[in-house]
Amino acid sequence: MQLQLQNIQILTADLILESGLHIGAGDSEIHIGGIDNSVVKHPISGEPYIPGSSLKGKIRSLLEWKSGAVQDAPLGHDDYKRAEEAGDVAQQTAVKHILQLFGISGDTADPEFQKTIGHTRLAFWDCPLDPAYAQEQRDNDRLYTEAKSENRINRIAGTAEHPRQTERVPAGAKFRFKLTLKTFDGDDATLRQTLLTGLKLLEWDSLGGSGSRGYGKVRFDNLELDGKNISDEFAQLKPFG
Repeated sequence: MQLQLQNIQILTADLILESGLHIGAGDSEIHIGGIDNSVVKHPISGEPYIPGSSLKGKIRSLLEWKSGAVQDAPLGHDDYKRAEEAGDVAQQTAVKHILQLFGISGDTADPEFQKTIGHTRLAFWDCPLDPAYAQEQRDNDRLYTEAKSENRINRIAGTAEHPRQTERVPAGAKFRFKLTLKTFDGDDATLRQTLLTGLKLLEWDSLGGSGSRGYGKVRFDNLELDGKNISDEFAQLKPFG
């Protein structure tokens, strides 16, 4: 079976931070009196951004958890076959959609399986700061980030220990979200629904580090598919029925 590309749709949105976001820059140096954990920033503009890889990885992870087939590594050929052999059609379909959207390992040796899954449908863009938001910050002499002080409480002594500062992009920041969705002949019409479910799960969970401590709560506003607003459809989506 030869797959023919039928369409490439563009999904865009305003990604709004509802709490501070920390996606680390992986600094190798610690400066005395400075930030212990800095956020990733554009090397030229110095503006924080959200890597497309962070979005892709988190959304895929949430969908894998929802499928009930999650493993310690990304789902692949063996997980699809396991669901097939168990006769679990719902899980098999969920795994298939995840693999079609996010891709399979390049070293998958089963050519028939490669044809079944086909080419990766999703491509994520890095999310820059919204230009109007960034300009407003500059016009009002505001910083793009904040320093969040944290520490560890000694349960016995009742004292704070090991103080540290984590850099965050503050609540209210607006980023420009964008991805593309490829459609091939024979694709299940519910692939788009799986993608939107992943975005909804991200809203309900968190992005970046320290999500259990309130970091990384996000919201998608003005969601558009090929210029058509689908915010109402997204708002009514119920991932768990």
